Amino acid sequence: MDEQAAAKLVGHLLAGGVDGLLPLGGTGEYGALSRAARIRIASACAECVAGRVPVIAGVLDPGYHDALAAAYDFASAGVDALLVVTPYYTNPTQAGLCDYFLRFADESPLPILLYEIPYRTRIALDPEVTHLLSRHERIIGMKVCNTDMYHFLRVVAGVDKEFAVLSGEDSLFPLHVAAGANGGIVVTASLLPRTWRRMFDLVSQGRTQEALLLHRKLIPLINLAFAETNPGPLKSVLDLVGVDAPEVLAPLVQPAFELQARLRSEVEHLLGAYENA
Repeated sequence: MDEQAAAKLVGHLLAGGVDGLLPLGGTGEYGALSRAARIRIASACAECVAGRVPVIAGVLDPGYHDALAAAYDFASAGVDALLVVTPYYTNPTQAGLCDYFLRFADESPLPILLYEIPYRTRIALDPEVTHLLSRHERIIGMKVCNTDMYHFLRVVAGVDKEFAVLSGEDSLFPLHVAAGANGGIVVTASLLPRTWRRMFDLVSQGRTQEALLLHRKLIPLINLAFAETNPGPLKSVLDLVGVDAPEVLAPLVQPAFELQARLRSEVEHLLGAYENA
């Protein structure tokens, strides 16, 4: 783990106007890191941020007791909240998912956000279950990586007014915000935080058409960044924003050279046209 590179990335994001940080999600290679390394990176991020914005650590363990142990680890590391993935592999029922998150919220040392990403886990939360969970005082939000827009509309229609629905899809972010999301956890914002911040502000001001036009300019970037499993493509070009840490951890390998070259060209264009303009 390159703590110096992590500190540079945190500085880049804070300078770009983000409202929070989320280390150790799937893009943060949670599953490839040892437990000790996860604690180190959570602590390093919390120290770099120094209370300026919330730090939300990902918890991607599929088992309840491992996930709860991670919660206590991250609380000791100084983070503010946890993003807890739906328990996968066992294929629980909706009643099982509801019970899991309610028990976790009761026992966790920190507030939690739900993390739904069915194209990775094969598990989705029914909107009605999300509505119920949103009323628990320690379940404060949700990262939505469900590309079904009608499912999303049903979710935002019934959650508690204090519950923060966050888009987890770069491809749908402005639509999610226009439909009721409070913000987003956006992969390519690691490269272009000012641009994504601008997009969020435009939608929030009712200038949705402008936001969609800006988003359209980012579609080639999004396609390339996800052409191979992230974060491989993204890490290969982070040096363009001063973060030189291109290696990925097993079972991932470096992305194809041609993909790296095309992505580098696209990012250089966007940095000049939007991020640094």
